[in-house]
Amino acid sequence: MAIPDLIGCSPKFRAVLDEIDMVAPVDSAVLLHGETGTGKEVVAQAIHAASTRRQRQFVAINCAAIPASLLESELFGHERGAFTGAVTQREGRFQAADRSTLFLDEIGDLPLELQPKLLRVLQERQVEPLGGNRSIPVDVRVIAATNRDLWGMVQERTFRADLYYRLNVFPITLPPLREREGDIPPLVIHFVRKFAERQGKVIDYIPDEVMEALKSHHWPGNIRELQNFIERAVVLTTGAALRPRLAELRMQTTSAEVRTMADAERAHITATLRETNWVVGGRGGAAARLGLPRTTLIAMMQRLGLSRDPAVSGARQPAQHGAAGHAANWPVSRKSPEKQEGNYSPAPLEPWTTANLEGHLVNVAAAGYGSSPAGTGGNQSRCAGSRGAGETNPGRMVSPSSFREERIYVR
Repeated sequence: MAIPDLIGCSPKFRAVLDEIDMVAPVDSAVLLHGETGTGKEVVAQAIHAASTRRQRQFVAINCAAIPASLLESELFGHERGAFTGAVTQREGRFQAADRSTLFLDEIGDLPLELQPKLLRVLQERQVEPLGGNRSIPVDVRVIAATNRDLWGMVQERTFRADLYYRLNVFPITLPPLREREGDIPPLVIHFVRKFAERQGKVIDYIPDEVMEALKSHHWPGNIRELQNFIERAVVLTTGAALRPRLAELRMQTTSAEVRTMADAERAHITATLRETNWVVGGRGGAAARLGLPRTTLIAMMQRLGLSRDPAVSGARQPAQHGAAGHAANWPVSRKSPEKQEGNYSPAPLEPWTTANLEGHLVNVAAAGYGSSPAGTGGNQSRCAGSRGAGETNPGRMVSPSSFREERIYVR
């Protein structure tokens, strides 16, 4: 299934795409969970587009945007004279979505007094307009969405349990953007192309430092916040390179609330690693700045899943520099991503992970790591038990802790 607005290749997002493929061909009710701005309506439209009802119009209603006194009429319709101002008969959204899909956004804000009537419509597949005495059969597939904890609301008796079970036939949880590692670059490129074309501008590439700033931002507003930020950046851009106001992201980052202690540790360690170019050990390394032993920091990185390896963390490899000193940029045009004028693609680097770091140091130490260059005192090994030029004690194991002052890079 190819939906233009469903962009991403992270494992969590691919799982959502697989669930869409499974539930789209059937008529079961779907309940979408996710934070605000995660694209719940886009996913609902994707389900409709892949279903057998795609020939009919997709109908959506936001339960939080309509006053409770008018919501019943919007959903179920009303007869003439049903209330003051009802001068004509009007069909509701359920009748408009007959043989199609009805998307109930913010279902958690549905008033408690309307929930029994919605439950009856879902069970009996019949709608009774406000002020009428007849039931109208409807064939509607319902997709509901919420950013609230509906089960918690059921426990608090602010949401009916029977309606919850009726809606929660096939639940899909949409991951927040901060958990979709590797999905920010394709989303940014998509939005830049979209808004540049809409505004009649030509933006050829995104500078590497801009992309790194976008990837490191927390994005509490998720895809909606990213989309609005890129649109604003396109408005501000006058040349071929995207030039957003990165200071806005830094201000939001400093004022953003951290959800858990693990999030606070991860954010602080990641920021320190970026400042040291992912150097862990040594006097200027991240461990020294954090006031931690090097081995303790490595263990914390393993526990938090922090790694420079793109296969683990989703981070792009560091940009290489060409003869002119230009860093690699992110091309926006649909041309081949080969070298363009002023843009250099990063050369592949040998991936490192923290899992094999200690063993790697032992092997390097045994091979004479840290020996003096030629002409500066010979090949004197720094291994424990060194006896002379190039000689080591064959009976001693070299410990990585003896290299605590070396600069260790995690790539």
